Amino acid sequence: MAILENDFLKVEINAKGAQLTSIYNKATQTEQLWQADANVWPWHAPNLFPVVGGLINDTLLVDGKSYHMARHGFARQSEFVLLENDEVHASFSLPNSEKTLQVYPYKFDFQILYTLIDNAIRLTYKLINHDKKTISFSVGGHPAFNVPFGPGENYEDYYLEFETEEKLVTHLLSKDGFFSGETHPVPTPKNRLYLTHDLFDSDALVFKNIKSRAVSIKSDKHEHSLSVEFPHFNYLGIWAKSGADFVCIEPWLGCADTEGKHVDISQKEDIQSLKPGHVFEAAYFISI
Repeated sequence: MAILENDFLKVEINAKGAQLTSIYNKATQTEQLWQADANVWPWHAPNLFPVVGGLINDTLLVDGKSYHMARHGFARQSEFVLLENDEVHASFSLPNSEKTLQVYPYKFDFQILYTLIDNAIRLTYKLINHDKKTISFSVGGHPAFNVPFGPGENYEDYYLEFETEEKLVTHLLSKDGFFSGETHPVPTPKNRLYLTHDLFDSDALVFKNIKSRAVSIKSDKHEHSLSVEFPHFNYLGIWAKSGADFVCIEPWLGCADTEGKHVDISQKEDIQSLKPGHVFEAAYFISI
C-alpha cells in the first residue's frame, strides 16, 4: 500500500492492480472514491491493460495464435512492484513474466506513476518495450467516484459537465459487451448530462467522437466538483452499475471488440503500437 498526502488530499494505492483505493478530500472531509462494495461492484479504479473491454470468446489473437484474455486484461488482477514512494509520488511496475507470456506474447515493463499536485492526482501509464518486435496494446482507466458526494443529497442532483459543446453519440454495446455497430444520440443541453439511476441500464455510454478532454461531476446543490482531464485519450466511457451511487469516468486508448469482427490485436480498433526499445506514456488527471 502506498500513501500520498498533502494539504488538500490523502490518496491510497494498492499494489494489487496498482489501483487507487482512496481519495480523501480534506477540505470537505469526504471520501471521493467508490469504496468497492462487493455486493454492488467490487472495484475502486481498475487499470486496464493490455486490452480495454471484452474480446470475442475471451480470446486474443496475435500473429495467428490464440490466447485466453479476460475482459479489460490482466493488469487489474496482477501484483505490481512498488518502485518508489514518497509524500507526493508513487511508481509501480508490472514486468513481463512466464505467466504473462502465456497470455500476451510480449516482453515489457508496464508502469503506473502517481503524482499528487496540490488538489489533483496525475496518473501516468508508461510502457517500455523490451522485446525485439513491436508491441500492440490498449490501455485505460476505470475510476469510480462516489455520487452523491455527501449525506443528505440525491444522485439525481448531480450531472456531468463536458468541457466543450458538442453533439455526443454513444456506440451501443450488445448484452455480451461488444459493439453492435449501432449508435444513439446523447443530448447534453448546456454541456450537461444529468445522472439518473437508470441512465446505464443498457450498459456504458461510449464516446468515440468526443472533442472534450475534461469532464466534471457537479451538483445543482453546491459548488464542490470533481474533474477528470484526459488529454492523451481518444475514447471515453461513462458507466455505473444500475442503481448504484457512483459514476465511472473512463479514459481509453482502445476498446472492446465489435460483433462479428474478431481480428488480430494489431488490427483492433484504436490499438496502440510501440516499437522495440521505445517508451510510451499517457496521463490523465483527477482534480477535486
